[in-house]
Amino acid sequence: MKFLDEVAIHVKAGHGGSGCVSFRREKHIPLGGPNGGDGGKGGSVVLKSTHRKRTLFHFRFSHLFKADRGGNGLGSRKTGKNGEDLILEVPVGTVVSNEETGEVLFDFTEPDQEFAGALGGRGGQGNTRFKSSTHRSPRFAQPGEEGEDRNLKLELKLLADAGIMGLPNAGKSTLISVISSAKPKIANYPFTTLTPNLGVVAFGSGETFVAADIPGLIEGAHLGAGLGVRFLKHIERTRIFVHVVDASQIDPDAPMALCETVEAELAGYDKKLAQKPKIMVLNKMDIPEAEELADVFEAAYGSEVFRISAVTGLGVEKLKYKILELVKANDGGEI
Repeated sequence: MKFLDEVAIHVKAGHGGSGCVSFRREKHIPLGGPNGGDGGKGGSVVLKSTHRKRTLFHFRFSHLFKADRGGNGLGSRKTGKNGEDLILEVPVGTVVSNEETGEVLFDFTEPDQEFAGALGGRGGQGNTRFKSSTHRSPRFAQPGEEGEDRNLKLELKLLADAGIMGLPNAGKSTLISVISSAKPKIANYPFTTLTPNLGVVAFGSGETFVAADIPGLIEGAHLGAGLGVRFLKHIERTRIFVHVVDASQIDPDAPMALCETVEAELAGYDKKLAQKPKIMVLNKMDIPEAEELADVFEAAYGSEVFRISAVTGLGVEKLKYKILELVKANDGGEI
């Protein structure tokens, strides 16, 4: 499935039906009063979140969405049929904003949430409504109201418990492929991952968490370098970070350089990201020189570090349980 995380659409709700001008006409009742019915309400364009959609790709070729108009009122006080609502399914994690002003209108954080992107017009009142003691035969009715007409911007920000981040070619895709059912593209060159990958990590106890493999960040990413802010926005929607460093590429003279590059990009994008819980992971420990370099890094880092090899499975199971533990500890945290 192709990944599309931002799209502009035009939504137009249905026009309300017109009220009816009608009078009671029956045999032997020559002076029947007004009996025109009201027009029906126009249909609304409703966005609804679902796990059935994983991207916004289904909006790629369709940008105009119109709901049905309401039916006109009829005689005998019959109300016109309401226009049918148009339901547009979007993935959980979609943010809806006004394309002109940038105002955020709704943020879908759970499945089955609904938001009316454009409200249907109210149906006009029939002439029955205007009968009074001084105006017994009104010969007019209201027209239906126009439905809302809006330009919306849909932006998908992945919702995940753990965001796996790091420099290009650190082994993030390999890691998510061995701890979950995700099947990302894996190759030995930078920027193999061009789109985020989601995977569900399951345990024998029945517990689970969702991990997101975020495309590699490079220096200047928050200013648009490399894959830039297009994928940095997905990082802000995770509860915790799993920062993966290629242990074989650590510089013994500047052991924190690889780590600090990514941290600087996060802070440059949003300073709040630096406050999120984080697990530091040294990957590719199956490479001979990695052990010595990992010792230098750990001494400089000064906190707990997980040494793993996503290829051989070394330390991966222990890391999975640590991620689960931290996710559960931050389950009530803001995403």
